[in-house]
Amino acid sequence: MPKNKKRNTPHRGGSGGGGSGAAAATAATAGGQHRNVQPFSDEDASIETMSHCSGYSDPSSFAEDGPEVLDEEGTQEDLEYKLKGLIDLTLDKSAKTRQAALEGIKNALASKMLYEFILERRMTLTDSIERCLKKGKSDEQRAAAALASVLCIQLGPGIESEEVLKTLGPILKKIICDGTASIQARQTCATCFGVCCFIATDDITELYSTLQCLENIFTKSYLKEKDANVICSTPNTVLHISSLLAWTLLLSICPINEVKKKLEMHFHKLPSLLSSDDVNMRIAAGESLALLFELARGIESDFFYEDMESLTQMLRALATDGNKHRAKVDKRKQRSVFRDILRAVEERDFPTETVKFGPERMYIDCWVKKHTYDTFKEVLGSGMQYHLQSNEFLRNVFELGPPVMVDAATLKTMKISRFERVGFVFVFSRTKCTREKWSQRFDSAKLLSVEFCFLVMLQIQNSCTKSIEI
Repeated sequence: MPKNKKRNTPHRGGSGGGGSGAAAATAATAGGQHRNVQPFSDEDASIETMSHCSGYSDPSSFAEDGPEVLDEEGTQEDLEYKLKGLIDLTLDKSAKTRQAALEGIKNALASKMLYEFILERRMTLTDSIERCLKKGKSDEQRAAAALASVLCIQLGPGIESEEVLKTLGPILKKIICDGTASIQARQTCATCFGVCCFIATDDITELYSTLQCLENIFTKSYLKEKDANVICSTPNTVLHISSLLAWTLLLSICPINEVKKKLEMHFHKLPSLLSSDDVNMRIAAGESLALLFELARGIESDFFYEDMESLTQMLRALATDGNKHRAKVDKRKQRSVFRDILRAVEERDFPTETVKFGPERMYIDCWVKKHTYDTFKEVLGSGMQYHLQSNEFLRNVFELGPPVMVDAATLKTMKISRFERVGFVFVFSRTKCTREKWSQRFDSAKLLSVEFCFLVMLQIQNSCTKSIEI
């Protein structure tokens, strides 16, 4: 992040390394039993990896257990012990083992602040990520890029993250621009490159170079023929979407002169992406346009867009789209987003959103803030709320101030039990059963009423027959 964007960034020190509440950690030593540790599971074992990882449980357990299990069942020592083993496994001969180790480390870092632990092993982790990006295949490259993003989020802006970006940046850029590489790997690398550059870069020329790299990717989706009305999606569309979103994120921290330059280049071309037949591309283009309008009006309050009428017509059509050839889910999602985009472009209005985490609340009241939040949430997943509470870098980005200290008793009362989390499932099931029961009763009542009417008619017929005989 450029200096003018991080002059208020607090000194990290060592405050992030020893907080309470993190990812689950259960491991066993290769030669003996570790304290409070379960032995290696038979399901996780394989002939290929037993000699390397027989002392460690499945790395994916970080994603399943989450940060709460550590408070109740594990210790900080167990977690660090398991992470050391996973770091060693990133050098394993098996590609699947390396990928699982990368994913396990990423899930752990996404669910707990481990600044001191990571700082001591930053070079080792960086070397492992570099090796996996260079020699790994698609899935391994994706796991390595995802870990690089979370690593920079843990380190925050500073010399350490700058060195990570300096080492991995050229490799990420090479993969993004490599047409023979996997689309999924290029997509993840584009997001990673944008996030790492947002956090770590202190060189404005490096920022501009990253913008140009991402720009060269997503502009390939622009309409090339004047007579074309629809942009057909291709396998590269997902890569173009990720590049556009990463480019928009970096544009939000650029100097005013660069923002003006980019606005002049893309304001008249970006609306063409609204004609894409891919709903995610339409939404990404619409949100990027809303953010560009917000930046332009922040620079010039009386900003005037020449093609405003045609743009608003296109946005209004998307906000009320009823095309039968599109899926209902896509139409519902699209209409909801484009109603907000239309209000932003026409009325300069943004529907404020509230994000709750622990005892705090964060209000998202502009498109820049929303886009930044969505980007980091995509990287951190379910760990986003924990990082909003504990990560000084993210709290500085969203202007939340220093972390709020909450004692263990208060934290425990705020946690939602597993039964409460799935309570709505039982409520829904009960409602469904009740509905079916009443439906059955109604059907039975209708059947009884028909039978009753039939019996009455028989009785009347019998009485009429008797009267005739008399």
